[in-house]
Amino acid sequence: MTQPASSPPEYPQYPAPPQSPVPPPYPGQQPPSYSGQQPPPYPGEQPPAYPGQQPPSYPGQHSQAPHHPQPPRYPQAAAPPSQPAYPHAATLPAPAPPLSPGDPAHPHHISTDHGRVHIRSQQRRTDSTAVGNLLLHLPNFLCSLFVVGLFSAFFGDLGFLVVLAWLASGALVFHRPTESAIARRLLRLRYPTPQERAKLEPVWHEVTARAGVEGRTYELWVEDSDGLNAVAAAGHIVGVTRFAMNHLPNGELAAVLAHELGHHVGGHAWSSLLGYWYALPGRLAWRVLRGFASIVFKVSRAFSCFGAAFVVLVLGGLALATVSTLYGLPLLVLAVPYALAAVGRRAELRADEHAAALGFAPMLAAVLHKLHQQEQYETAALTARNGGVAPRESSLSKLLSSHPDHYTRLHHLQPYLQPPG
Repeated sequence: MTQPASSPPEYPQYPAPPQSPVPPPYPGQQPPSYSGQQPPPYPGEQPPAYPGQQPPSYPGQHSQAPHHPQPPRYPQAAAPPSQPAYPHAATLPAPAPPLSPGDPAHPHHISTDHGRVHIRSQQRRTDSTAVGNLLLHLPNFLCSLFVVGLFSAFFGDLGFLVVLAWLASGALVFHRPTESAIARRLLRLRYPTPQERAKLEPVWHEVTARAGVEGRTYELWVEDSDGLNAVAAAGHIVGVTRFAMNHLPNGELAAVLAHELGHHVGGHAWSSLLGYWYALPGRLAWRVLRGFASIVFKVSRAFSCFGAAFVVLVLGGLALATVSTLYGLPLLVLAVPYALAAVGRRAELRADEHAAALGFAPMLAAVLHKLHQQEQYETAALTARNGGVAPRESSLSKLLSSHPDHYTRLHHLQPYLQPPG
């Protein structure tokens, strides 16, 4: 039976060649979708994977994909065994407890088992600082001599004996009973107890042995204070506070004692006390005149302004006459405190150098750090009492300070802190 001419002849269907697994795009529309099933696979190729569906199983193969072992998972805090373990903060050993001052393992502990002691022929000297101190006290001495001369006029012909007795009184600075009275009454010191002496004397003996000084020449005293301090006074007084004796390693205590010994060896202690002693009559007279002038000025203001002006003119005239008569010498007295403070700062540096030269530079630097911390603590306490307002030190107060600041003293110790060579 023949078919119409309009229908194409039927040909047998052959599979398409495996050219591409992707079906050809359809112009202007989406490719046909398969409802509920996957498209038929192409011969000789793996079927494409579709998300959310499992691929068909094939004969001779497992129904599931082969299982690949995963790498081991380690805790985040610990390192894998193949890597070296590094120490963490939690695994560090606990810090060792601080060493006590009397522990021989302390870095600033020194041995007091010295050998042969060599005593120098010259036990004392008068360095330039002591000489400058005496020269700066000369105006005060002349003013005191003038005051003592006026006072001796009340004794008539025996007045010169009063002046001579005052001049000879300076020798009492080196008189042992007088020194003991000065230590007790003025410096508030006491003799050490047997236990304190057993702690102080070996250290003092080590210091004097290194310096080549006879240690029995000087007397050790103790101040009942909780602050870190020491003092050298008169001709033979060496005092330390109870805190320094009980809370410092013996090396740092030796550095403090060596510093005070430097004041004695250089002549700073006796020259300062001698200058203060001969300036005392002038100081007393100045305080009396200042108090009298203050009383007269207050009384004159009670009457009228003209009375106060009259008192000011009278006192000013007397002061001008005194200055012109003594060739301006009283004006030097106004500058003497600043010059004496500068000499005192230089004396402290000289005493530091003496202690450092004996081998106590690292110990002395540690003591200076502790002194600086003590000053900071006192400043913080004063700030708290003032409602958070920190006290400010004026330029004049710095010029009147008898001790250098912390950084200046450490700067002068640097040559002794550096390793040799």
